[in-house]
This record gives sequence, structure tokens and C-alpha cells, in this order.
Amino acid sequence: MSRSSMQKQKLLYLYKIMLEKTDENHPLSINEIKALLALQGISAERKSLYDDLDILSTFGVDICKIRTSTVKYYVGSRDFELAELKLLVDAIQSSRFITHKKSLSLICKLEKLVSESDGKLLQRQVYVANRVKTLNEKIYYNVDELHNAIEKGKQITFKYFKWQVCFDGGKSIVKVPKKNGELYRVSPWALCWDDENYYLIAYDNAAKKIKHYRVDKMESISVTEDERDGKDLFDSFDLASYTKGVFSMFGGEEIAVDLSVDNSLVGVIADRFGQNVFITKENEERFIASVRVVPSPQFFAWVFGFGTGIRIVSPKEAADKFRSMLSDISSLY
Repeated sequence: MSRSSMQKQKLLYLYKIMLEKTDENHPLSINEIKALLALQGISAERKSLYDDLDILSTFGVDICKIRTSTVKYYVGSRDFELAELKLLVDAIQSSRFITHKKSLSLICKLEKLVSESDGKLLQRQVYVANRVKTLNEKIYYNVDELHNAIEKGKQITFKYFKWQVCFDGGKSIVKVPKKNGELYRVSPWALCWDDENYYLIAYDNAAKKIKHYRVDKMESISVTEDERDGKDLFDSFDLASYTKGVFSMFGGEEIAVDLSVDNSLVGVIADRFGQNVFITKENEERFIASVRVVPSPQFFAWVFGFGTGIRIVSPKEAADKFRSMLSDISSLY
């Protein structure tokens, strides 16, 4: 590339240098900037660099200067603060629905939103190797395809898979298609992130009811030309209440349940059901929480996890079902 062509790119390279090389703790002097530009085959006079920095500042780049033994320049505020990016990194690396490979790719992209020095501070937080992550590399694009279908208001088809025990062929846990590989056809309405997994909330056209599907178990998603069904149901659908009631996203009929809860566990109830859950005083040590849940094994496991801290009071059918499950488990030991 000719010298004149490189000179035309001087402002672009200056912008790149300031973003990548500088921050509050790593400012650059004019001579240091000149040296970095020279590595790109670009010569620059001091006065022209002052003018260029002013242009960047007028353009909206937060060019700051600090005086030590000489005047140095750096980019101050950016679109994302370092603390905000650390939160995003933590969210990515703790998300099971994002694969290990995609996690590393996303974090590398986040590093480019700060200086190289601050980017290294993000790298030290990357501990994704031993996390339990989904094995479905396509999930990142599945989510995008589902959002696309929801935005267009169209039905979708897809294949749904499950894990199955198999001791043939060297693998003990294998993924197999449900319904013998037959295509599912639903009307997608919402996506939610619950219990570290992405779920599609959809209207099942055949069953005439709302169902949910693990996105990482969906494959061969195709957006059809058919309009969505289920609008009447979703006009009054409360996604927050739905996800609070369906523990671990296992389906079933939602019912009203009264729980006797130790006062020390009030935070647990608020976290699970929200601050507006209806409660009454049982005695000085406990209160009654009235909630709506699906009485599934996952719900009972949640109750069991708190030992004597939470007890199912009513309905009797739910308490009896829990007692029966405990008996079945006890018989195994």
C-alpha cells in the first residue's frame, strides 16, 4: 500500500491504538503514539496528532489527558465499564446452555470492548473448562432462529431429543430422538431462562395447551409460513408466574399449595415466588406461604432440600404424594 494511502488511514489507526492500548492506568505520550503509528508505516507530526486527538474527542471518543513528566493521553469512559463486563463474563461462563467453545468465543469478543490491559483482567476470570455445559453447539443459533419465529409470528417444526441409557457401542448415555424422530409442530410465544437452561414456551397445536421445551434438546428447527395459534391463551399469559410454578420446567397441572415455613427461610420463599406471595403467621417460629406450583418430583425434591424448614400443609393429596415418594425412596436403602 502506498505511503499516501497509509496516511489517509492515520486517524483510523490512531482511533484503534487509543482503544486497544490505553486506559486510565496505561496512558500514552505523543512520542509513544507516533512510534505505534510508525509500526503501521504511518508517519505523523506532533501538531497533526494533537489535531487528530481533538477530532476524535469531537467525534465522541472520551480522550483524556494526564500530566506526569510529560502529557499523556488515554480513552476514559467506554460503552461498557470493566465491572459490567466482568458480570457478563460470569453470566456466560455459568450458563449451561452456552457451550464451552461458544463461551470462550464470546468472552474473547468482550475483551475487545476494553483495552488490552483490562482485557487481561477478564481473562483471569475465565474458568469455563470444568463447568457443566451443554453439548449442543447449535443452541446459540437455535435461540436466534426461535426469536426470529416469534418476531414473525410463525409456527415452527423441530426434532426433540432425550438422553437414554445404552451400554452398546462404548457409550452409556446417548441422545435419541423422541417420537421416533417425528417432527414436532408448535406455535412459539416466548423464551425463558430457568434453572440454567433455555426453554421455549409454546402452544401445542395438537394438544391445544401450553407446553415448554429445552432449547438445547431441539434440532432441525424450521420456521413455517403458517401463522401462530394460541393467541387467546397468551394474551393473558403470565410468564413470571408460569416459571415460578413449574419447578425445573416439568409439566403438569398447577395447584394451590400451603407451605409451613420456618421464619429463617423467608428469603428462600421470596426468591422462588416473589415478594408478593401471600403469607400468614402460623406461630412465633413459622409462617404459612400460599403458592401455586406443579406438584412434581422436582417440587418435592425442593421441599425435601430444606429438611424440617418447609412442610406441605395442604392440600392433603399433595402431602400424601410427598409422603409416598419419601417411602419409595426409603425402601431403596
